[in-house]
Amino acid sequence: MKTIEQMNIDMIHQFIETFWNQSDFDCVDQFVTDDYQELAYQSKEGLKQFAATILTAFPDKHYTVEEIIGQGNIVLVRMTVKGTHRGMFFGTPPTGQTIDVTLYRRYRLEDGKIAEHRGWIDMVTMWKQIRGSEKNSRS
Repeated sequence: MKTIEQMNIDMIHQFIETFWNQSDFDCVDQFVTDDYQELAYQSKEGLKQFAATILTAFPDKHYTVEEIIGQGNIVLVRMTVKGTHRGMFFGTPPTGQTIDVTLYRRYRLEDGKIAEHRGWIDMVTMWKQIRGSEKNSRS
């Protein structure tokens, strides 16, 4: 029998694959509570809008979980996102540059769904890569 931590980790893996990698934005209700909280996105609709912005800017984007740990109802993730800048991204027109950036995520779950999310990304490295001023160190 799986522990609550393993069930939560599995659910977050599934969310990352379905929502972020497959761009199935309609799956949000399956994974996120009605009162979902996130500092940047504010709501489920905000999350979907942000994901659509990422998909437009980096249509070939792919997220890879590098490390994931769970403790009780908290899941911490270190992952990378790779993609090619092919669309407008926060006012910056496409450069054709590739990104390979580390992200950190903290999810709090309630009854098997994401109730709260906090995320951090190395924005300095990402913008350097978009502008072509830093070679990607990872392949």
